[in-house]
Amino acid sequence: MDWAYIESVLPLYGKAAWLTLRTGTAGILLATLVGLLCAAALHWKVPVLRQITAAYVELSRNTPLLVQLFFIYYGLPKIGIKTDPEACGIIGLAFLGGGYMTEAFRSGVEAVDRIQEESALSLGLTRFQAFRHVILPQAAAVSAPAFMANVIFLMKETSVFSAVSLMDLMFTAKDQIGLYYRTTESLFLLVSAYLLILLPLSLLGTFWERRLRHAGFGT
Repeated sequence: MDWAYIESVLPLYGKAAWLTLRTGTAGILLATLVGLLCAAALHWKVPVLRQITAAYVELSRNTPLLVQLFFIYYGLPKIGIKTDPEACGIIGLAFLGGGYMTEAFRSGVEAVDRIQEESALSLGLTRFQAFRHVILPQAAAVSAPAFMANVIFLMKETSVFSAVSLMDLMFTAKDQIGLYYRTTESLFLLVSAYLLILLPLSLLGTFWERRLRHAGFGT
């Protein structure tokens, strides 16, 4: 292990880690928003919207992220829709993650007793207000474990962004191995960087779930 070499490329890996974290976070936030909207659409059972949502969930969950990225980055320009690598990564991650988040939130929504929505409606709340103030808080608590598992899964999926020339952690590691044959050092830095990103997420998820159980949610 050449520690002098590792020290010399730390800034390069730091920049790549920040890019990975930035794009991953943006994609996950968009995926969460998509998941909430789709879960609401499935809950309200609007016929056409429900069918479209169900088709999207099946498509997003049953196609690899790599194929989705290739379609966005190389396929869409054929019809005049061009994206840069970072935007492609964010959109692809949001498309994939939206399907998983939908299922996580849907299971949480279905766990809430139907009588609670009916009671909220009888008190004069609209369906949107009942969903937002009564159903969603309880559903979010039930969905917390699945949500955090999806967050960690999606952050790990950022490792395929290098396929569309995004200079993330994986791209940087492969570049250093190809140029300087520093396989051991490059893989060590790659693993360390992902651990620094994912371990705090895992600990945060565990803490959040414990707080929810302590507060009496999701039980």
